[in-house]
Amino acid sequence: MQSALTLGQSTVGQKAIVAVSGLILFGFVIGHLAGNLLLFAGPGPFNAYTVALESAVPLLWGIRIVVLVSVVSHVTLTVKLARRNALARPVGYQKVGPDRLTTYAARTMVISGPLLALYVAFHLAQFTVPGIDFSGGAFDHTNVYANVVRGFRVWWVSAIYIFASFLLGLHLYHGAWSSFSSLGAQHRRWDALRRRSAIGLALLIAGAMISIPLAVQARLVGSADQLAESEALSIEEE
Repeated sequence: MQSALTLGQSTVGQKAIVAVSGLILFGFVIGHLAGNLLLFAGPGPFNAYTVALESAVPLLWGIRIVVLVSVVSHVTLTVKLARRNALARPVGYQKVGPDRLTTYAARTMVISGPLLALYVAFHLAQFTVPGIDFSGGAFDHTNVYANVVRGFRVWWVSAIYIFASFLLGLHLYHGAWSSFSSLGAQHRRWDALRRRSAIGLALLIAGAMISIPLAVQARLVGSADQLAESEALSIEEE
């Protein structure tokens, strides 16, 4: 126990916790995105997915607790490490390294983390709390498909989501790139592959997320027929 506490107080231990919590959140993002992409399959599959998820109460709350602990640990320790680095080096580097993408992503990590945490709170409230869904009071707890479509039809809600997805892409890129270093799994031989893999994953996830509000805005998702179908399905469930 003493060793664990000592590790958690050291810089190396805190970096390891940031890396592990980041990997947990990375996995959650992938799972959450996979469910959200069911929007493209129509109201039936998407609403069935949400019903199945909400009915698995122990699993759902287990995931929520793990994600909440991971978010708090990740954000808190990232800010703490950034402050420690700033105190240790009050004057920043004058020259930017050759990898400008990595440099820029690293510099925005401390800012993007708290901003993403705030966005998650906004996102959850929008699609779970009646009265603040920004869709004109049409919130229906039995029709999640329609809630998502009507929410993303509000242009500024989609704009915020797209911006958050861009920030998440930068965050995931640097997180995927640096997590192996924090865990001690690093070798020059694999650096190029590690960088390409990090860029590819970040682009894939951010692009897939951005495709959802764009598809809703373009009416490729959430047509009048699909909304009518989702309404009929919600009435049947009642």
